[in-house]
Amino acid sequence: MFAFDASGDFVSAMAARCEGTKIEVLNRVHLPESLGFFYTAACQFIGFDGFGEEYKVMGLAPYGEDRYADFMNLAVRLGKADWFKLGRGLFTMHGGGESGVLDENNRVAQAHIFTKRWKEALGEPRTRGSELTQREKDIARSCQVRFESATLHCLSQLHELVPTGRLVSAGGCALNGVANARILRDTPFKQTYLQAASADDGLSVGAAMWAFHNVAGGTKRFHMKHAYWGPEHNAATIEAAARSSGMEVFEVPRALLPAIGAKLIRAGLVLGWYQGRSEWGPRALGNRSILADPTQPQMKDLINDKIKRREMFRPFAPTVLRHAVSTYFEQDVFSPFMMHVVKIKPEWRERLPAITHVDGTGRLQSIERETNPLYFDLIEAFGHLSGIPIVLNTSFNENEPIVDTPHQALQCFLRTGLDALCLGQYVMSKPEHQALLAETLRHASASDARPRAAEVT
Repeated sequence: MFAFDASGDFVSAMAARCEGTKIEVLNRVHLPESLGFFYTAACQFIGFDGFGEEYKVMGLAPYGEDRYADFMNLAVRLGKADWFKLGRGLFTMHGGGESGVLDENNRVAQAHIFTKRWKEALGEPRTRGSELTQREKDIARSCQVRFESATLHCLSQLHELVPTGRLVSAGGCALNGVANARILRDTPFKQTYLQAASADDGLSVGAAMWAFHNVAGGTKRFHMKHAYWGPEHNAATIEAAARSSGMEVFEVPRALLPAIGAKLIRAGLVLGWYQGRSEWGPRALGNRSILADPTQPQMKDLINDKIKRREMFRPFAPTVLRHAVSTYFEQDVFSPFMMHVVKIKPEWRERLPAITHVDGTGRLQSIERETNPLYFDLIEAFGHLSGIPIVLNTSFNENEPIVDTPHQALQCFLRTGLDALCLGQYVMSKPEHQALLAETLRHASASDARPRAAEVT
């Protein structure tokens, strides 16, 4: 097991041997050494200085070249006994840093953790909101390359201590999907597991499971196969939210929802999909999602501009049926929690423009019917219409936390460029698409429904 993050209990990384219900700690990397702090420093220097924006660096990196390798090698030094160390004089955590400052919106303002030596080597840091130049793209690329090298170095060390093909990873750094795909390609670890809430939000379940096994004497094992552990709202609450829209609302049988949703997506609509219990962790995995046709070239820019209102360089994820992964992707990865960024096969990249990043990758979610039958059936129905069992999946939000309540979903639908909404069993569309929706519903029939498998609860 390898856990790595910015910090936790004065430790930034921990390696352990796990056998049965026991965890034997083999090594720890203590603060101020931290790959998470390294990545955050680069993130802030590029101008993404809000809390938790490191994922933007990963999305920007493919647009750059590794022009700053020498500096990044100074920033993170790799060794045998210490695994890794940060370059002295490059990071403010070595001097204690500062905290507790709020910005004008009462959000925690992060102190910059890069020092003036970054400016001496790289120039002035970018100011938030200013143009992203090729320099920032190159810094992102060099940061990502060094992070991957450090990760693989640590795992090589771990494999010497525990020569197995199985690996469990956790921590905020384990959310780096590009590195996760490389682990499968370039290390002896071929069977990996990353749970859905891999950052601080997963501490609760880890602590509970440890106490259950090591204090209470429990022996039952738990394998978390899905992420749908969040709140669920009853039909009356969902209906009340739908009716409050003032739009024409259609109640449809649950068995017909996948076919109806698939037809709307194939017709070019961007669909809000709100079903069942919300996902636990940072990813929307098919219950609080915005869905679209990945084969339509305009979809990426349209959703970024009119719905998500975010940077245009940021990619969207493909959700694909598990048995079809090897058809479209170079690595046959089972990634139910969207934790791997995988190369799309060259022959499919032009046919999947909305989910193919500039470097030919996609942040993959592969899905089995048993974990989410309704979402699986929608993708399967879309595959029957398009020939490709993949949908574009992004989180149901607009520069805010992922929607949770039916009212939040409705408000996001009303104020953004979303075209249609499946809110539980209630379906509605913007006025310009009502004729299409009505026609889709008229042609929906029992032949579109498949026998329902047991739902995830």
